[in-house]
Amino acid sequence: MPLAPLRDLRAALPRHARLIGLDPGRRIIGVALSDVLLMLATPYGSIARAKLAANAAEIRKIAEKEGAAGLVIGLPLGLDGSFGPAAQAAKDWGTALSEATGLPAALWDERLSSAAVNRMMIEADLTRAKRAKAVDAAAAAYTLQAALDATRD
Repeated sequence: MPLAPLRDLRAALPRHARLIGLDPGRRIIGVALSDVLLMLATPYGSIARAKLAANAAEIRKIAEKEGAAGLVIGLPLGLDGSFGPAAQAAKDWGTALSEATGLPAALWDERLSSAAVNRMMIEADLTRAKRAKAVDAAAAAYTLQAALDATRD
C-alpha cells in the first residue's frame, strides 16, 4: 500500500476512526493514539523494535482494539529539511508496515520531537528514568498532534 498525503488519509477515514501515531526508533517504537474526532493525540505506549511482521501484528492489534484506521509515521528529516538516510529508512519502513497491517499510512515531519518532549519532561522535573520510559510515546503523540493540527479544517 503506497503512502498517502496526510490530508487524503484523514479524508478517507471512516467516521469516528482514530489514527495511530508512530515514532520509529532503532530500538523502540513510540505509539500514540488520536481521539475519534481527530483533535487530540495522547501517548499510548511503546513497542520494542523487532522484525516487521511482529511489529505489524502488534500495531494491527492496537488498531483493532482502539478503532484506528490509519497510521501517521514520524519522518526524521534533517534540521534543514533535507531527506537523508534516516528519512528514507522511515519511509521504507512505513510503506512496508502499511502493507503488513493493511492500514493506510502517511508520513509527518518529526524533527526535534524527542528533543522537545525531553525538554518539557525536564521542565516538569521528571527523573531521567521516568523520561526514558515515557519519551517515545510522548514523541509519537507530539508528532501526531502536529499532524492533526496541520490538517484540521
